[in-house]
Amino acid sequence: MVLGDLMLDEYLWGKVARISPEAPIPVVDVDRESFALGGAGNVANNISSLGGQAVLCGVVGADDVGQKLRGALERAGVEARIVADPHRSTTLKTRVIAHSQQVVRVDRESRAPISRGMAQRLLDMVVAGMDGADAFLVSDYGKGVTTASVVQGFIALAREAGKPVLVDPKGFDYGKYKGATVITPNEAEAGEAAGRKITDEATLRYALNAIRRKASCQAVLITRGEKGLCLMEDNGDITHLPTFARQVYDVTGAGDTMVGALALALAAGATLGEAARIANHAAGIVVGRVGTATVTIEDFEKAMEEE
Repeated sequence: MVLGDLMLDEYLWGKVARISPEAPIPVVDVDRESFALGGAGNVANNISSLGGQAVLCGVVGADDVGQKLRGALERAGVEARIVADPHRSTTLKTRVIAHSQQVVRVDRESRAPISRGMAQRLLDMVVAGMDGADAFLVSDYGKGVTTASVVQGFIALAREAGKPVLVDPKGFDYGKYKGATVITPNEAEAGEAAGRKITDEATLRYALNAIRRKASCQAVLITRGEKGLCLMEDNGDITHLPTFARQVYDVTGAGDTMVGALALALAAGATLGEAARIANHAAGIVVGRVGTATVTIEDFEKAMEEE
């Protein structure tokens, strides 16, 4: 069961052959465009591509982008329980890519918190679709859907069902994730939440402990880019996992892939340490591709064989 901020990623692909006479910027001749699921949709899509079943709950605007997003979810085989809010616009991130490099990104979105009535409708959707769920996941992108009341309601439902809750966080208020099983910030987010930049082992340990206290969670998993992952479990043990990425082309959506794989592994009965290793491999695969991407079972098996 995945709850979070939904967005659509638009890609404009082309080539640069000249500089604009109007300003010192490249002119991209676009030859094709494509769309991909972003945010919580990308998390659910990665779960589906790895052989799991994802039920996705979220809010979109009553607009054309929202319709495209629904269509993309249907093609991906993701069960979507979506509330349309006529007072919001669906998040659209447009990336211009030239010669496999991102030139610019343009965001069109609403960040205002959803109303109480919309929050209740969203939680009702969760209740209606949670039967049989083996793990619950919050994908927070700070777009106004994952409010404190929504997240706490979601966590309460998961705990009542006796299932693990994973949170990919955003912002400084980790108190709203209280009761989660594991929280998965990146290194910069972890440092901001802890109030101290991570520069060495001591500050890393400080951040891990600070987040566990703030969120009253069992475990914290920090993604550290080329440094890999760092996991602190409920007994205080810390495990460092080196990255398995051979070459990094694009980190877009890598966190979505990681947390999706982590949730699926826990749902399948893996220990937290085993799940972290699986998630680390999955993230290492996806950063080797340009644009928002997913990982398949075949991709994963090949990567494991090579290791």
